[in-house]
Amino acid sequence: MAKSKNALRGHFLQPYTPGETEPGEEWLELAHQISTIGDDTQEATEDEAFYDGDGTPETTVTSVAGAYTPEGYYDPEDPAQELIASLKYKVGEGRKVWHRVVSADGRKEWVGRATVTAIVAGAGDASAYETFSCNIRFDSIPKETVLPEG
Repeated sequence: MAKSKNALRGHFLQPYTPGETEPGEEWLELAHQISTIGDDTQEATEDEAFYDGDGTPETTVTSVAGAYTPEGYYDPEDPAQELIASLKYKVGEGRKVWHRVVSADGRKEWVGRATVTAIVAGAGDASAYETFSCNIRFDSIPKETVLPEG
């Protein structure tokens, strides 16, 4: 079984304009000075038992909200980080972006509109470098595409 490094997984962003239904062609890679990206996906479930079983509850997943939490050092000259930083004092649709995730093996991608929260673009101890972090949560299940091998 092959193993892939996390650094091979790609995270890309684009600004979102209210009313858009598809992202454009220009993607900004969120990678420069990013040392970790956590998976903060949340699931809602229901447990129910049925008479046609033995009474043991079955779990049904009722919703999935895919999310990622990048962390690293803040570089205001990096276009992807600056896009995130520009959203800090916005609300509602002002916090929306397009988010694209490409699997580490390059075989699949997931694209969808997302909301950015918990933005930190410059914080930390006086003797430390400025930190960067946020939460990027898809607003619905992203569109999955199998990419051509190449």
